Amino acid sequence: MNVGYKIVNDPIYGLIEIPSGIIFELIEHPIFQRLRRINQLGLSHYVYPGATHNRFNHSIGAMHLTIQAIEILKSKGVAITPEEAEGVIIAILLHDLGHGPFSHSLENQLLLVNHEFLSISLMEQLNDRFDGKLNLAIKIFTNVYHKKFLHQLVSGQLDMDRMDYLTRDSFFTGVQEGKVGYDRILKTLNVHNDKLVIEFKGIYSVEQFLNARRLMYWQVYLHKNVICSCEMLGQIIRRAKFLINKGEELPISNTLKFFLSQDLDKADLLNNKAQILNYFYCLDDSDILMAIKEFTNHSDFILSFLSTNLLERKLLKVVIKNKPIEIDFLKKVSDKVQEKYPTLSEEDLSYLVFEGKEANQAYNIRKEEIHIMLKDGSVRPISEWQEHGIHRIEIVKYFACYPKLAELD
Repeated sequence: MNVGYKIVNDPIYGLIEIPSGIIFELIEHPIFQRLRRINQLGLSHYVYPGATHNRFNHSIGAMHLTIQAIEILKSKGVAITPEEAEGVIIAILLHDLGHGPFSHSLENQLLLVNHEFLSISLMEQLNDRFDGKLNLAIKIFTNVYHKKFLHQLVSGQLDMDRMDYLTRDSFFTGVQEGKVGYDRILKTLNVHNDKLVIEFKGIYSVEQFLNARRLMYWQVYLHKNVICSCEMLGQIIRRAKFLINKGEELPISNTLKFFLSQDLDKADLLNNKAQILNYFYCLDDSDILMAIKEFTNHSDFILSFLSTNLLERKLLKVVIKNKPIEIDFLKKVSDKVQEKYPTLSEEDLSYLVFEGKEANQAYNIRKEEIHIMLKDGSVRPISEWQEHGIHRIEIVKYFACYPKLAELD
């Protein structure tokens, strides 16, 4: 692998060498540089003040782990050509191009297309600009390349994406339970029958990885106030779109207005790819933050109330339960809010009093399983070890959010 003298200093891994040539050129490209302006954990810094790292940091880190994984696999006799190595490095580097403002917080609200499809679309656009040099990377990313284990390095239940974000998010939130022994997992990687496997001596590191993922979801990603702040952000965007559709002019960027003034889905993207992608890669956290600041002085009560409270971190009350929120409870809350603000319509109340649910499953046996290579060379899925069963349970939490003035005794 042709590694030049370009390096970045990463707080997790120390000095990271950036391969010269097309990989460095892709990192320098405006489409990739945009990831500096996309917060990795959305509004999680409202709960964990250090969580202000971005998708750029994460993508560079995932690239670094992938380079290490390739070298380890090659040292064990796994056939990986220089072209394949470059392809999988590009695939992991660009895997998050499709994230919108505040990452998952507003997914499917500005554009009804998931971030994976947007990532592929942006990779294809870059491929045109780089004269087809991303062909192999796109094949690996979309899992149509014949060496399937290369795709597993990019997307799987033990991929370099997850390994970096758990390590990085744990570091920046200060949640020690999320720490992952990535170095030992990397050193026990191998390939068997075109599948990525973990040698038996790495099984407990994988167990710790799965446990860390489960704990990070409930302590960080799905913390009740993280959920609430993201939901408030979503309600602000929903209200802004409602007002624009009524013909009101809002103090927002032209980029954000493009997405709020119309309902765009996958069919629109396929029919008008160039224009939509050009607007999309100009859209980042700053468009949303600027809009929220302006909305605090807007004449619309709902828009102003939610924006002011989110900006000042005066979050709504959150109730979390293990079963669906009772209709009677929501009605009592809505009645109390309407007593305070009698001019609100039933539709207005839906922006202030709402419910939802979140679910997490640390390990899904219906997907490509993590396979363990035993000392005799045979391979078994990790789910066959009984002690790993806890990670297969899907945990569902139901929540309700409402203004604190409506708290019930």
